Amino acid sequence: MATRGVLMIQGCTSDAGKSTLVAGLCRVLYRKGLKVAPFKPQNMALNSAVTEDGGEIGRAQALQAVAAKAPLSVHMNPVLLKPNSDTGAQVILQGKSIGNLNAMDYHAYKPKAAQAVFDSFQILSRQYPYILVEGAGSPAEVNLRHGDIANMGFAETVDCPVILIADIDRGGVFAHIIGTLQCLSESERDRIKGFIINRFRGDIKLLQSGLDWLESETGKPVLGVLPYLHGLHLDAEDSVSLNQQIQTDNEQNLNVICPLLPHISNHTDLDPLIQHPQVNFRWVKHEETIPSADLVILPGSKSVLFDLNWLESLGWKSYLQKHLRYGGKLVGICGGLQMLGQKLFDPDGIESEIKEADGLGFMPYSTRYQTEKKLINRTGKLNFDTKNEVQIQGYEIHQGQTDFGDLKPAILFEDGKHDGAIGVDGQILVSYCHGLFDQPQALSTFLDWSGLKNGTPFGFNQFRERQIDRLADCFEQNLDLEKILQLLTHS
Repeated sequence: MATRGVLMIQGCTSDAGKSTLVAGLCRVLYRKGLKVAPFKPQNMALNSAVTEDGGEIGRAQALQAVAAKAPLSVHMNPVLLKPNSDTGAQVILQGKSIGNLNAMDYHAYKPKAAQAVFDSFQILSRQYPYILVEGAGSPAEVNLRHGDIANMGFAETVDCPVILIADIDRGGVFAHIIGTLQCLSESERDRIKGFIINRFRGDIKLLQSGLDWLESETGKPVLGVLPYLHGLHLDAEDSVSLNQQIQTDNEQNLNVICPLLPHISNHTDLDPLIQHPQVNFRWVKHEETIPSADLVILPGSKSVLFDLNWLESLGWKSYLQKHLRYGGKLVGICGGLQMLGQKLFDPDGIESEIKEADGLGFMPYSTRYQTEKKLINRTGKLNFDTKNEVQIQGYEIHQGQTDFGDLKPAILFEDGKHDGAIGVDGQILVSYCHGLFDQPQALSTFLDWSGLKNGTPFGFNQFRERQIDRLADCFEQNLDLEKILQLLTHS
Protein backbone atom coordinates (compact mmCIF):
# COMPACT_ATOMS: atom_id res chain seq x y z
CA MET A 1 0.00 0.00 0.00
CA ALA A 2 2.84 2.40 -0.82
CA THR A 3 1.62 5.99 -0.89
CA ARG A 4 3.72 9.06 -1.64
CA GLY A 5 3.70 12.19 0.51
CA VAL A 6 3.29 10.47 3.88
CA LEU A 7 5.37 10.97 7.02
CA MET A 8 4.61 9.40 10.41
CA ILE A 9 5.50 10.84 13.83
CA GLN A 10 5.96 8.29 16.60
CA GLY A 11 6.99 8.91 20.20
CA CYS A 12 9.17 7.14 22.74
CA THR A 13 6.40 7.66 25.30
CA SER A 14 2.91 9.02 25.65
CA ASP A 15 2.93 12.83 25.79
CA ALA A 16 6.34 13.01 24.10
CA GLY A 17 4.99 15.72 21.81
CA LYS A 18 3.57 13.81 18.84
CA SER A 19 0.34 15.80 18.62
CA THR A 20 2.15 19.11 19.00
CA LEU A 21 4.77 18.18 16.39
CA VAL A 22 2.11 17.22 13.84
CA ALA A 23 0.13 20.41 14.54
CA GLY A 24 3.17 22.65 14.14
CA LEU A 25 4.33 20.87 10.97
CA CYS A 26 0.83 21.20 9.52
CA ARG A 27 1.05 24.97 9.94
CA VAL A 28 4.62 25.07 8.54
CA LEU A 29 3.52 23.16 5.44
CA TYR A 30 0.45 25.34 5.04
CA ARG A 31 2.71 28.40 5.10
CA LYS A 32 4.71 26.83 2.28
CA GLY A 33 1.57 26.46 0.19
CA LEU A 34 1.30 22.69 0.57
CA LYS A 35 -2.06 20.98 0.95
CA VAL A 36 -1.67 18.69 3.95
CA ALA A 37 -3.95 16.72 6.26
CA PRO A 38 -3.37 15.17 9.71
CA PHE A 39 -4.16 11.50 10.30
CA LYS A 40 -4.21 9.41 13.46
CA PRO A 41 -5.21 5.77 12.87
CA GLN A 42 -6.26 5.07 16.45
CA ASN A 43 -6.74 7.54 19.27
CA MET A 44 -7.75 7.11 22.91
CA ALA A 45 -9.15 10.35 24.27
CA LEU A 46 -12.16 11.92 25.96
CA ASN A 47 -11.81 15.28 24.21
CA SER A 48 -13.44 15.20 20.81
CA ALA A 49 -14.89 17.42 18.10
CA VAL A 50 -17.69 17.17 15.54
CA THR A 51 -16.58 17.14 11.91
CA GLU A 52 -18.19 18.85 8.95
CA ASP A 53 -19.31 15.43 7.70
CA GLY A 54 -21.23 14.82 10.94
CA GLY A 55 -18.91 12.50 12.84
CA GLU A 56 -16.64 12.54 15.88
CA ILE A 57 -12.84 12.68 16.00
CA GLY A 58 -10.21 13.34 18.64
CA ARG A 59 -9.66 16.94 19.66
CA ALA A 60 -5.96 16.78 18.77
CA GLN A 61 -6.76 15.93 15.16
CA ALA A 62 -9.27 18.77 15.05
CA LEU A 63 -6.52 21.15 16.22
CA GLN A 64 -4.12 19.75 13.61
CA ALA A 65 -6.74 20.29 10.91
CA VAL A 66 -7.13 23.89 12.06
CA ALA A 67 -3.34 24.27 11.80
CA ALA A 68 -3.44 22.87 8.25
CA LYS A 69 -6.48 25.03 7.36
CA ALA A 70 -8.25 21.81 6.37
CA PRO A 71 -11.93 21.00 7.04
CA LEU A 72 -12.46 18.41 9.76
CA SER A 73 -13.16 14.91 8.47
CA VAL A 74 -13.92 11.61 10.20
CA HIS A 75 -11.18 10.07 8.04
CA MET A 76 -8.54 12.05 9.94
CA ASN A 77 -9.14 9.82 12.98
CA PRO A 78 -11.01 6.66 11.91
CA VAL A 79 -10.76 4.89 15.30
CA LEU A 80 -11.45 6.85 18.49
CA LEU A 81 -11.62 5.03 21.82
CA LYS A 82 -13.40 6.95 24.61
CA PRO A 83 -12.68 5.21 27.95
CA ASN A 84 -15.64 4.83 30.29
CA SER A 85 -13.88 2.54 32.79
CA ASP A 86 -10.39 1.18 33.48
CA THR A 87 -10.98 -1.74 31.10
CA GLY A 88 -13.61 -0.56 28.63
CA ALA A 89 -14.34 2.17 26.13
CA GLN A 90 -16.88 3.41 23.65
CA VAL A 91 -15.57 2.67 20.17
CA ILE A 92 -16.02 5.39 17.53
CA LEU A 93 -15.48 4.00 14.02
CA GLN A 94 -15.20 6.54 11.21
CA GLY A 95 -17.06 9.08 13.33
CA LYS A 96 -19.89 6.88 14.62
CA SER A 97 -20.25 4.87 17.82
CA ILE A 98 -20.43 1.10 17.40
CA GLY A 99 -20.96 0.57 21.15
CA ASN A 100 -18.91 -0.21 24.24
CA LEU A 101 -16.21 -2.89 24.23
CA ASN A 102 -13.88 -4.12 26.93
CA ALA A 103 -10.18 -4.45 26.18
CA MET A 104 -10.30 -8.13 25.16
CA ASP A 105 -13.38 -7.68 22.96
CA TYR A 106 -11.76 -4.73 21.20
CA HIS A 107 -8.64 -6.83 20.57
CA ALA A 108 -10.86 -9.33 18.77
CA TYR A 109 -12.55 -6.47 16.89
CA LYS A 110 -9.24 -5.04 15.64
CA PRO A 111 -9.41 -6.58 12.13
CA LYS A 112 -12.59 -4.56 11.44
CA ALA A 113 -11.00 -1.49 12.96
CA ALA A 114 -7.94 -2.00 10.76
CA GLN A 115 -10.13 -2.12 7.65
CA ALA A 116 -11.68 1.22 8.62
CA VAL A 117 -8.22 2.71 9.23
CA PHE A 118 -6.85 1.80 5.82
CA ASP A 119 -10.08 2.69 4.03
CA SER A 120 -10.00 6.15 5.62
CA PHE A 121 -6.32 6.55 4.83
CA GLN A 122 -6.95 5.82 1.15
CA ILE A 123 -9.85 8.28 1.07
CA LEU A 124 -7.70 10.98 2.67
CA SER A 125 -4.81 10.19 0.30
CA ARG A 126 -7.03 10.92 -2.69
CA GLN A 127 -7.93 14.32 -1.24
CA TYR A 128 -4.52 15.49 0.02
CA PRO A 129 -1.08 15.11 -1.61
CA TYR A 130 0.62 15.21 1.81
CA ILE A 131 -0.39 13.46 5.03
CA LEU A 132 1.22 13.74 8.46
CA VAL A 133 0.43 10.68 10.55
CA GLU A 134 0.51 10.64 14.35
CA GLY A 135 1.21 7.42 16.21
CA ALA A 136 -0.26 6.52 19.60
CA GLY A 137 1.64 5.86 22.79
CA SER A 138 4.92 4.19 21.84
CA PRO A 139 5.95 1.64 19.18
CA ALA A 140 7.98 -0.11 21.91
CA GLU A 141 4.83 -1.58 23.52
CA VAL A 142 5.70 -5.13 22.46
CA ASN A 143 2.57 -6.58 24.08
CA LEU A 144 0.42 -4.63 21.60
CA ARG A 145 2.35 -5.38 18.40
CA HIS A 146 0.12 -8.18 17.15
CA GLY A 147 -2.48 -6.56 14.91
CA ASP A 148 -1.04 -3.10 15.56
CA ILE A 149 -2.72 -0.30 13.62
CA ALA A 150 -1.49 2.64 15.69
CA ASN A 151 2.29 2.68 15.18
CA MET A 152 4.69 0.46 13.22
CA GLY A 153 1.94 -1.87 12.06
CA PHE A 154 0.46 1.06 10.19
CA ALA A 155 3.83 2.42 8.97
CA GLU A 156 4.87 -0.97 7.62
CA THR A 157 1.58 -1.46 5.77
CA VAL A 158 1.60 1.94 4.04
CA ASP A 159 5.42 1.90 3.68
CA CYS A 160 6.12 5.37 5.06
CA PRO A 161 9.13 6.88 6.85
CA VAL A 162 8.98 7.60 10.59
CA ILE A 163 10.43 10.33 12.80
CA LEU A 164 10.80 9.47 16.49
CA ILE A 165 10.25 12.23 19.05
CA ALA A 166 11.45 12.04 22.64
CA ASP A 167 10.81 14.32 25.64
CA ILE A 168 14.07 15.36 27.32
CA ASP A 169 12.17 17.12 30.13
CA ARG A 170 11.24 13.70 31.54
CA GLY A 171 14.92 12.72 31.84
CA GLY A 172 16.67 9.72 30.27
CA VAL A 173 16.06 10.87 26.72
CA PHE A 174 18.94 8.86 25.19
CA ALA A 175 17.82 5.71 27.00
CA HIS A 176 14.29 6.29 25.73
CA ILE A 177 15.47 6.47 22.14
CA ILE A 178 17.95 3.57 22.28
CA GLY A 179 15.51 1.43 24.24
CA THR A 180 12.72 2.11 21.75
CA LEU A 181 14.96 1.09 18.82
CA GLN A 182 15.93 -2.14 20.62
CA CYS A 183 12.26 -3.12 20.93
CA LEU A 184 11.68 -2.84 17.17
CA SER A 185 12.31 -5.30 14.37
CA GLU A 186 15.09 -4.62 11.88
CA SER A 187 12.70 -3.37 9.21
CA GLU A 188 10.98 -1.09 11.74
CA ARG A 189 14.31 0.35 12.89
CA ASP A 190 15.25 1.03 9.28
CA ARG A 191 11.98 2.89 8.87
CA ILE A 192 12.97 5.48 11.50
CA LYS A 193 14.80 8.21 9.59
CA GLY A 194 15.70 10.55 12.42
CA PHE A 195 15.01 11.88 15.90
CA ILE A 196 13.59 15.09 17.38
CA ILE A 197 14.36 16.05 20.98
CA ASN A 198 11.47 17.93 22.60
CA ARG A 199 11.16 20.34 25.56
CA PHE A 200 14.85 21.16 26.01
CA ARG A 201 15.82 23.75 28.64
CA GLY A 202 19.30 25.23 28.79
CA ASP A 203 22.32 25.77 26.59
CA ILE A 204 22.28 23.58 23.49
CA LYS A 205 26.10 23.42 23.62
CA LEU A 206 25.86 21.26 26.74
CA LEU A 207 23.70 18.77 24.83
CA GLN A 208 25.80 18.58 21.68
CA SER A 209 28.11 15.76 22.80
CA GLY A 210 25.05 13.64 23.58
CA LEU A 211 23.56 14.35 20.17
CA ASP A 212 26.83 13.40 18.49
CA TRP A 213 26.92 10.15 20.47
CA LEU A 214 23.30 9.36 19.54
CA GLU A 215 23.95 9.87 15.84
CA SER A 216 27.13 7.75 16.00
CA GLU A 217 25.43 4.99 17.99
CA THR A 218 22.34 4.73 15.74
CA GLY A 219 23.54 5.98 12.37
CA LYS A 220 20.47 8.24 12.27
CA PRO A 221 20.36 12.05 12.35
CA VAL A 222 18.95 14.34 15.00
CA LEU A 223 16.55 16.50 12.98
CA GLY A 224 16.18 19.16 15.64
CA VAL A 225 16.03 20.08 19.29
CA LEU A 226 12.86 21.93 20.28
CA PRO A 227 13.01 24.29 23.26
CA TYR A 228 10.58 24.19 26.16
CA LEU A 229 7.98 26.78 25.16
CA HIS A 230 6.80 28.40 28.38
CA GLY A 231 3.16 29.43 28.36
CA LEU A 232 2.30 27.50 25.19
CA HIS A 233 -1.32 26.40 25.28
CA LEU A 234 -2.88 24.09 22.70
CA ASP A 235 -6.11 22.09 22.88
CA ALA A 236 -5.38 19.04 25.02
CA GLU A 237 -5.80 15.60 23.50
CA ASP A 238 -7.09 14.12 26.73
CA SER A 239 -5.61 14.75 30.17
CA VAL A 240 -6.13 17.97 32.10
CA SER A 241 -3.06 20.10 32.65
CA LEU A 242 -2.95 21.41 36.22
CA ASN A 243 -0.13 23.80 35.32
CA GLN A 244 -2.50 26.38 33.88
CA GLN A 245 -1.78 30.07 34.33
CA ILE A 246 -4.06 31.41 37.06
CA GLN A 247 -4.40 35.16 37.55
CA THR A 248 -4.15 35.98 41.25
CA ASP A 249 -2.84 39.53 41.37
CA ASN A 250 -6.17 41.33 41.11
CA GLU A 251 -8.94 40.94 43.64
CA GLN A 252 -11.39 42.30 41.09
CA ASN A 253 -10.92 39.23 38.88
CA LEU A 254 -13.75 36.71 38.56
CA ASN A 255 -13.31 33.48 40.53
CA VAL A 256 -14.31 30.39 38.55
CA ILE A 257 -14.03 26.76 39.69
CA CYS A 258 -14.72 23.41 38.10
CA PRO A 259 -14.63 19.93 39.68
CA LEU A 260 -12.00 17.68 38.12
CA LEU A 261 -14.38 14.80 37.44
CA PRO A 262 -12.86 11.29 37.25
CA HIS A 263 -14.27 10.87 33.73
CA ILE A 264 -14.24 14.49 32.60
CA SER A 265 -14.67 14.95 28.85
CA ASN A 266 -14.31 17.90 26.51
CA HIS A 267 -12.66 19.90 29.27
CA THR A 268 -11.32 22.12 26.47
CA ASP A 269 -14.66 23.94 26.88
CA LEU A 270 -13.01 25.67 29.84
CA ASP A 271 -9.87 26.86 28.00
CA PRO A 272 -11.23 30.36 27.23
CA LEU A 273 -11.91 30.87 30.95
CA ILE A 274 -8.52 29.48 31.95
CA GLN A 275 -6.70 31.80 29.56
CA HIS A 276 -8.78 34.94 30.17
CA PRO A 277 -6.61 37.61 31.86
CA GLN A 278 -9.36 38.59 34.32
CA VAL A 279 -10.39 35.12 35.48
CA ASN A 280 -8.98 33.24 38.46
CA PHE A 281 -9.65 29.67 37.35
CA ARG A 282 -9.17 26.62 39.52
CA TRP A 283 -9.72 22.89 39.04
CA VAL A 284 -10.98 21.33 42.26
CA LYS A 285 -9.44 17.90 42.72
CA HIS A 286 -10.51 14.86 44.74
CA GLU A 287 -11.07 15.68 48.43
CA GLU A 288 -9.80 19.25 48.08
CA THR A 289 -11.64 21.91 50.05
CA ILE A 290 -14.07 23.55 47.63
CA PRO A 291 -13.29 27.29 47.53
CA SER A 292 -15.82 30.08 47.19
CA ALA A 293 -16.44 31.26 43.64
CA ASP A 294 -18.48 33.61 41.52
CA LEU A 295 -19.09 30.97 38.85
CA VAL A 296 -19.12 27.17 39.05
CA ILE A 297 -18.95 25.01 35.91
CA LEU A 298 -20.10 21.40 35.85
CA PRO A 299 -18.40 19.98 32.75
CA GLY A 300 -19.00 17.05 30.43
CA SER A 301 -18.46 13.46 31.56
CA LYS A 302 -18.05 10.10 29.82
CA SER A 303 -19.51 8.32 32.86
CA VAL A 304 -22.18 10.65 34.20
CA LEU A 305 -23.65 8.45 36.94
CA PHE A 306 -20.24 7.53 38.35
CA ASP A 307 -19.12 11.16 38.37
CA LEU A 308 -22.46 12.25 39.85
CA ASN A 309 -21.94 9.88 42.78
CA TRP A 310 -18.38 11.20 43.11
CA LEU A 311 -19.67 14.78 43.36
CA GLU A 312 -22.25 13.89 45.98
CA SER A 313 -19.75 11.92 48.07
CA LEU A 314 -17.48 14.97 48.24
CA GLY A 315 -20.19 17.39 49.39
CA TRP A 316 -20.71 19.27 46.12
CA LYS A 317 -24.52 19.25 46.43
CA SER A 318 -24.52 21.11 49.75
CA TYR A 319 -21.78 23.40 48.44
CA LEU A 320 -23.88 24.32 45.37
CA GLN A 321 -26.95 24.94 47.53
CA LYS A 322 -24.98 27.49 49.56
CA HIS A 323 -23.33 28.90 46.42
CA LEU A 324 -26.72 29.62 44.85
CA ARG A 325 -28.23 30.89 48.09
CA TYR A 326 -25.57 33.62 48.19
CA GLY A 327 -26.13 34.63 44.57
CA GLY A 328 -23.46 32.59 42.77
CA LYS A 329 -23.87 31.49 39.15
CA LEU A 330 -23.82 27.90 37.87
CA VAL A 331 -23.32 26.50 34.36
CA GLY A 332 -23.82 22.84 33.41
CA ILE A 333 -22.49 21.61 30.08
CA CYS A 334 -23.61 18.28 28.57
CA GLY A 335 -23.00 15.73 31.36
CA GLY A 336 -23.07 18.57 33.87
CA LEU A 337 -26.49 19.56 32.50
CA GLN A 338 -27.76 16.03 33.09
CA MET A 339 -26.42 15.91 36.65
CA LEU A 340 -28.26 19.11 37.60
CA GLY A 341 -31.68 17.64 36.75
CA GLN A 342 -34.14 15.61 38.83
CA LYS A 343 -33.72 12.14 37.34
CA LEU A 344 -31.52 10.14 34.96
CA PHE A 345 -32.97 7.09 33.20
CA ASP A 346 -30.83 4.49 31.45
CA PRO A 347 -33.13 1.54 30.65
CA ASP A 348 -30.83 0.14 27.94
CA GLY A 349 -27.60 0.37 29.93
CA ILE A 350 -26.02 2.99 27.67
CA GLU A 351 -24.04 4.66 30.50
CA SER A 352 -23.99 1.91 33.12
CA GLU A 353 -25.96 -0.93 34.64
CA ILE A 354 -27.88 1.53 36.82
CA LYS A 355 -31.33 1.95 35.27
CA GLU A 356 -32.47 4.99 37.23
CA ALA A 357 -30.80 7.55 39.48
CA ASP A 358 -31.56 10.84 41.18
CA GLY A 359 -29.81 13.94 39.89
CA LEU A 360 -28.64 16.85 42.00
CA GLY A 361 -32.13 18.33 41.69
CA PHE A 362 -31.27 21.96 40.93
CA MET A 363 -33.26 22.03 37.65
CA PRO A 364 -36.81 20.65 36.99
CA TYR A 365 -36.09 18.22 34.15
CA SER A 366 -35.02 14.62 33.60
CA THR A 367 -32.74 12.88 31.10
CA ARG A 368 -33.12 9.54 29.32
CA TYR A 369 -30.19 7.85 27.58
CA GLN A 370 -30.73 6.56 24.06
CA THR A 371 -28.69 4.35 21.75
CA GLU A 372 -28.27 6.97 19.04
CA LYS A 373 -25.63 9.61 19.71
CA LYS A 374 -26.34 13.19 18.68
CA LEU A 375 -23.45 14.73 16.72
CA ILE A 376 -24.01 18.16 15.23
CA ASN A 377 -22.27 21.51 14.78
CA ARG A 378 -24.35 24.44 15.99
CA THR A 379 -24.67 28.18 15.35
CA GLY A 380 -27.11 30.38 17.21
CA LYS A 381 -27.45 33.06 19.87
CA LEU A 382 -27.61 33.19 23.64
CA ASN A 383 -31.09 33.75 25.03
CA PHE A 384 -30.08 36.14 27.79
CA ASP A 385 -32.11 39.31 28.32
CA THR A 386 -29.78 41.56 26.37
CA LYS A 387 -30.14 44.27 23.76
CA ASN A 388 -27.49 42.68 21.55
CA GLU A 389 -27.73 39.31 19.83
CA VAL A 390 -24.83 37.31 21.22
CA GLN A 391 -23.68 34.70 18.73
CA ILE A 392 -22.33 31.28 19.69
CA GLN A 393 -20.73 28.52 17.65
CA GLY A 394 -20.31 25.06 19.08
CA TYR A 395 -21.19 21.41 18.77
CA GLU A 396 -23.24 18.70 20.48
CA ILE A 397 -21.99 15.19 21.38
CA HIS A 398 -24.37 13.29 23.66
CA GLN A 399 -26.66 10.29 24.02
CA GLY A 400 -28.86 11.73 26.73
CA GLN A 401 -32.16 13.28 25.67
CA THR A 402 -33.57 15.91 28.03
CA ASP A 403 -37.09 17.33 28.13
CA PHE A 404 -36.77 20.94 29.31
CA GLY A 405 -40.53 21.53 29.38
CA ASP A 406 -41.50 25.20 29.63
CA LEU A 407 -38.12 26.40 30.87
CA LYS A 408 -36.59 29.35 29.06
CA PRO A 409 -34.14 28.03 26.43
CA ALA A 410 -30.47 28.90 26.89
CA ILE A 411 -29.67 29.03 23.17
CA LEU A 412 -31.75 29.71 20.06
CA PHE A 413 -30.30 28.02 16.99
CA GLU A 414 -30.40 29.37 13.46
CA ASP A 415 -32.55 26.43 12.31
CA GLY A 416 -35.33 27.45 14.71
CA LYS A 417 -34.53 24.81 17.32
CA HIS A 418 -33.30 25.56 20.81
CA ASP A 419 -31.11 24.03 23.49
CA GLY A 420 -30.70 23.92 27.24
CA ALA A 421 -32.43 26.08 29.80
CA ILE A 422 -32.06 29.05 32.12
CA GLY A 423 -33.29 28.60 35.68
CA VAL A 424 -36.30 30.62 36.78
CA ASP A 425 -34.15 32.70 39.14
CA GLY A 426 -31.58 33.39 36.40
CA GLN A 427 -28.67 31.88 38.35
CA ILE A 428 -28.32 28.58 36.47
CA LEU A 429 -27.70 28.03 32.76
CA VAL A 430 -27.42 24.57 31.21
CA SER A 431 -26.61 23.57 27.64
CA TYR A 432 -25.61 20.56 25.56
CA CYS A 433 -23.51 22.87 23.39
CA HIS A 434 -19.74 22.56 23.72
CA GLY A 435 -17.74 25.66 22.84
CA LEU A 436 -20.05 28.08 24.69
CA PHE A 437 -17.18 30.38 25.64
CA ASP A 438 -15.17 30.36 22.39
CA GLN A 439 -16.69 33.49 20.84
CA PRO A 440 -15.49 36.80 22.36
CA GLN A 441 -18.95 38.36 22.85
CA ALA A 442 -20.39 35.15 24.29
CA LEU A 443 -17.52 34.87 26.76
CA SER A 444 -17.93 38.52 27.78
CA THR A 445 -21.66 37.99 28.26
CA PHE A 446 -21.11 34.98 30.55
CA LEU A 447 -18.50 36.85 32.57
CA ASP A 448 -20.76 39.90 32.89
CA TRP A 449 -23.64 37.64 34.02
CA SER A 450 -21.29 36.11 36.61
CA GLY A 451 -20.20 39.47 38.02
CA LEU A 452 -17.25 40.72 35.94
CA LYS A 453 -18.43 44.06 34.61
CA ASN A 454 -16.69 45.73 31.65
CA GLY A 455 -14.31 42.81 31.22
CA THR A 456 -11.50 42.80 28.67
CA PRO A 457 -12.63 41.25 25.34
CA PHE A 458 -10.86 37.93 24.75
CA GLY A 459 -11.18 35.85 21.57
CA PHE A 460 -10.10 32.27 22.17
CA ASN A 461 -10.04 31.27 18.50
CA GLN A 462 -7.63 34.14 17.81
CA PHE A 463 -5.60 33.08 20.84
CA ARG A 464 -5.40 29.53 19.45
CA GLU A 465 -4.16 30.84 16.09
CA ARG A 466 -1.41 32.80 17.81
CA GLN A 467 -0.33 29.67 19.69
CA ILE A 468 -0.17 27.60 16.50
CA ASP A 469 1.83 30.32 14.73
CA ARG A 470 4.19 30.55 17.70
CA LEU A 471 4.74 26.80 17.42
CA ALA A 472 5.39 26.99 13.67
CA ASP A 473 7.85 29.87 14.18
CA CYS A 474 9.73 27.71 16.69
CA PHE A 475 9.86 24.77 14.28
CA GLU A 476 11.17 26.93 11.46
CA GLN A 477 14.01 28.06 13.72
CA ASN A 478 14.92 24.74 15.36
CA LEU A 479 14.15 21.87 12.97
CA ASP A 480 15.97 20.71 9.86
CA LEU A 481 12.92 21.36 7.73
CA GLU A 482 14.78 20.66 4.50
CA LYS A 483 15.44 17.05 5.55
CA ILE A 484 11.93 16.67 6.97
CA LEU A 485 10.37 17.94 3.74
CA GLN A 486 12.56 15.55 1.76
CA LEU A 487 11.26 12.66 3.86
CA LEU A 488 7.67 13.80 3.23
CA THR A 489 7.94 14.59 -0.47
CA HIS A 490 10.07 11.58 -1.40
CA SER A 491 8.44 8.98 0.79
